[in-house]
Amino acid sequence: MNQSYNSTLLDNAVEQLSKLPGIGGKTALRLALFLLREDEEVAVSLGESLIAMRKNIQYCHKCHNISENETCEICSNPRRDPSVVCVVESVKDVLTIEATREFHGLYHVLGGVISPLDGVSPSDLEIDSLVERVKTEGIKEIILALNPTIEGDTTNFYIFRRLADTDVSISILARGISIGNELEYTDELTLGRSILNRVPFQKN
Repeated sequence: MNQSYNSTLLDNAVEQLSKLPGIGGKTALRLALFLLREDEEVAVSLGESLIAMRKNIQYCHKCHNISENETCEICSNPRRDPSVVCVVESVKDVLTIEATREFHGLYHVLGGVISPLDGVSPSDLEIDSLVERVKTEGIKEIILALNPTIEGDTTNFYIFRRLADTDVSISILARGISIGNELEYTDELTLGRSILNRVPFQKN
């Protein structure tokens, strides 16, 4: 960091906090000073919870969502419909869709979207495992719920082609979501309606 706060320990804390997304130097300093003013237990509890999260959270072997066990709570929930799988870009999209309470199937987290400019190819994503799930798990419908961007649409089309020789039905969210918007910033009502009113995916 360029600015020093007359304390190496404070400097280090601010530097680490400013590495978090959306946290600039001033906000990092404000957070650090807040923790310094509070009882020691507050900072200790925060640190311990972050360490425990980092050490113990893993990824579901089936859908690649975050989990505290080999299989996540959604995949292991007998009340979920295993014949319908919603394909999303990231874990945060799972959380966003779950907040709508309109989807009762399972998920598949790709871990990104195809983006040649960013060096992300299909082999970097969990697409092969999705194809394998379709072929072995009796899945009847795949809902493509990727962000409506050029990269998202490219990934949708690639998945559509990969699944062309299967009997699975492929649908896409109704475009109540504006082009270029991310699911994370879409209100729950609009997103919920987009799931309920999903339409068949067309290759063109």
